[in-house]
Amino acid sequence: MRRNIVHPQADELVYEIRGVVQSAKRMEQAGQEVVWENIGDPVAKGERVPEWLIGHMRAVVSDYKSWGYSPTQGVDEARDFLAGANNARGGVQITPGDIYFYNGLADAVNKLYGYLDSGARVLAPSPCYPIHSSRERFHAGVGAEAVQYTMTPASGWLPDLDEIRRQVKDNPAIAAIAIINPDNPTGAVWPEETVRGVVEIAGEFGLFVVADEIYCRLTYNGKTGTLLSSVVGSVPAISLKGISKEYPWPGARCGWMECYNVDSDPDFKRYVHCMFDAKMQEVCVTTQPQMTVARVMGDSRYEGHLESRRQAYGKRSREFAEAFSALDGVLAVRPDGAFYAPVAFEDGVLNGRQSLPVENAEVKAILDDALARPGLSVDKRLMLHLLAATGICVVPLSGFNTNVPGFRMTLLEQDDAKWARTLKTLREKLEQYIASA
Repeated sequence: MRRNIVHPQADELVYEIRGVVQSAKRMEQAGQEVVWENIGDPVAKGERVPEWLIGHMRAVVSDYKSWGYSPTQGVDEARDFLAGANNARGGVQITPGDIYFYNGLADAVNKLYGYLDSGARVLAPSPCYPIHSSRERFHAGVGAEAVQYTMTPASGWLPDLDEIRRQVKDNPAIAAIAIINPDNPTGAVWPEETVRGVVEIAGEFGLFVVADEIYCRLTYNGKTGTLLSSVVGSVPAISLKGISKEYPWPGARCGWMECYNVDSDPDFKRYVHCMFDAKMQEVCVTTQPQMTVARVMGDSRYEGHLESRRQAYGKRSREFAEAFSALDGVLAVRPDGAFYAPVAFEDGVLNGRQSLPVENAEVKAILDDALARPGLSVDKRLMLHLLAATGICVVPLSGFNTNVPGFRMTLLEQDDAKWARTLKTLREKLEQYIASA
């Protein structure tokens, strides 16, 4: 090209969850059977959507209105239902006008960061779901360092409110605090006092809160998630929700923002309205998934459907924690929400010299090629060796913008025997890998 056409922040748009697929596909073509533990798609892992729920989808498809445009802000029936459900729970009260639908939560996140002033930073967790961390740094411009608060296995993957307060106090560019609750990738469920503490800090310093609550109804092991709306008080805030993980229907691409206390601050109000002004140019988001929201979530069978899934994930979470217990240098905190499980390692356990034997010569060549890339993190080296030696495809924790080495797997496997084999294999290979140094 006669001039550069690449955005200066292009390298910030990293999504390791799907990035690992390239190596995995090459190895699969070379004869390695792959166990896909990298992506949170319940449907791909064999989870069945109940017939009564599919019946609601059929009814929507049969409704001729579902084939046309929806209102720009979202289907009226869906927003009416969601506002009513929120208000029935108590806490901050909203109207349907405070809800904005998007083509999936990723679309909402892109808009949220994309229409912030470039000098306004969002303090986010570490580790952090990469759509949040990469989009935040992308919007901040060239040379911008990540603005993060730390979560570690030692804390149960929960934040330190004193650290958040210090970061906010010392960095006047911070305009918002982001939380992911229940958390991805750690599966941590924040206690009410922690969510409330973030809200109090935001109120004290004139910030708004962003809460990714896509997994808010998928908690287990006796834990109940605290919705931001229940403790936000008068602080301006945005909650992000959707149907992809709940129904589950990830292919629907249907998520929404719930905006709280929009009139409490003129800058926040203008910011929210700016996002809506941008939506006007897109006309609308997909109509049919929105039209299922009130039908499905209002069905008396929906809560039982969610409860059965919570029970299944809770069982898997306990099996996960047991599988990696008493393994020197390995930290596997039991998740209590969402459907992910992280395995972390103590400092110095992983290094650049460890390896696993690979019998397939073609797979070994693909592994060697991948390992030759410069700047490879120690946990990505581990991930590649596990993939080549066992076919188990996990995601390195470094892909979630953290300095804690490890990997994330899912709790989604439907086959008990296959799940048991996966856990047993991982434990054995981790022991072998660590000892190989």
